[in-house]
Amino acid sequence: MTARKSLYQALSDYAASDFYPYHMPGHKRNPAGGEMAEYHKIDITEIDGFDNLYQAEGVLKEAQLRANSLYGSDETFFLINGSTSGALAAIMTAAEPLDEILIARNCHKSVYHAAIMHGLIVRYYYPKMISEYDICDGVSAEEIGVLLDTYPEVKAVVVTSPTYEGVLSDIPAIAAEVHGRGKILIVDEAHGAHFGLSTHLPQGAIAGGADLVIHSLHKTLPAMTQTALLHVNGDRVNREKLRRYLCMLQSSSPSYVLMASMDSCIKFLEEQGQERFAAMRGHYVSFCEKTASLAHIRIGKMTRVSSKKHELKGWDLGKMVISVKGTNMTGKELYDILRETYHLEMEMAGETYVLAIMTLMDEAVGWQRLADALCEIDDRIEESAGAEIPAAGKKPVFSDRQLKGGMTLARAFHSEWEQIPMQKAIGRIAAGFINLYPPGSPIVAPGEILDETVIKRIEECRKMGLAVQGVTEQGEVVVVAL
Repeated sequence: MTARKSLYQALSDYAASDFYPYHMPGHKRNPAGGEMAEYHKIDITEIDGFDNLYQAEGVLKEAQLRANSLYGSDETFFLINGSTSGALAAIMTAAEPLDEILIARNCHKSVYHAAIMHGLIVRYYYPKMISEYDICDGVSAEEIGVLLDTYPEVKAVVVTSPTYEGVLSDIPAIAAEVHGRGKILIVDEAHGAHFGLSTHLPQGAIAGGADLVIHSLHKTLPAMTQTALLHVNGDRVNREKLRRYLCMLQSSSPSYVLMASMDSCIKFLEEQGQERFAAMRGHYVSFCEKTASLAHIRIGKMTRVSSKKHELKGWDLGKMVISVKGTNMTGKELYDILRETYHLEMEMAGETYVLAIMTLMDEAVGWQRLADALCEIDDRIEESAGAEIPAAGKKPVFSDRQLKGGMTLARAFHSEWEQIPMQKAIGRIAAGFINLYPPGSPIVAPGEILDETVIKRIEECRKMGLAVQGVTEQGEVVVVAL
């Protein structure tokens, strides 16, 4: 059997031909076009033989079918504006303007943006916290059912699984509750594009029964930033409507470089995925053995969560939540030591932990360097007596404490607003988002009333040097104008 030609190979062959480009892009594949000119040779527009993403009938249709075959959904769409465009299109397809929608409060801000654009009435599910690590728990299927009974006009449910920190929810159970009431289930599985591709990995939301599943290829797989997929299952979703939104919400000039990267990633997984995922599992086991003797630093995994009831049904082995809770060190301090002393660049710093993302592309040396560094740092850490634990480590920045609502999300966002110091904002209605980035889940969403507790928490995060978005350097926030 002749090996298939990838989109990248097709683009390279065209670049090597004698066709002269009397068309966009303006670089004309001229090697004198600057220091990035090497990449221009495969950057084209929709010319003969290279299809059109929004009415795919040729090479791009074939590429999407290959992705679909790998993941096993009913239909798969390329996303060149990242998983954000997938979340927007999925939600706007599943709910009409002014409809009600139920979302987990820790969803990515793109989910909130979709609700704002469609003027949706948002109902929230508040995940509990896993206190050992100060991160959100999984989603309770039972509570989703209760909320749907409480708000029967809800048209769709959106949950994030895995979370940014790798916590998995019971998607089959959630799907049963949602579908049993005739609703649509959307799963933001952006951080789980590798799920379901190997026996060494968890089952994904596609197999779990979700109607719409969003994957960011670039987050955990060998693909360029901004590449993602949207999968559709079953007959609950109007696919023609979905196509219209995808066409509207994405660039009318989709990048062939990004699409080639997606197709190349799929080909790589077909050819090397099983071997790579098996090696990743082996590296993870070795890492756990190496760090088993840590006295103060804790590595998040299922076996290190208390026996009390939690909703998490699994933990992505590629998400390393490295906790220093209960010690004399903060997450930001650990982050800085790993970066400055060991030249290990973490994904993010939380208040009591850092997050490292490991993928099938990490070799043994990467796992080993992190393990060795943590063992050395652990020897220098001291436990803190209760009163000595840093105040910012006593309660996670994102908690299940509900802020009072003063206005709908969309109305607050579109209202006249003013920018004022945080201390003067207590009791005012937020007009914008306040969140740590990454991951981009709002601490405060438009329409919620700012209170003294949340203002204090935000100030603590800023003092610790965490990346807080939605607050100016002068400590001002936007609120609905009086």
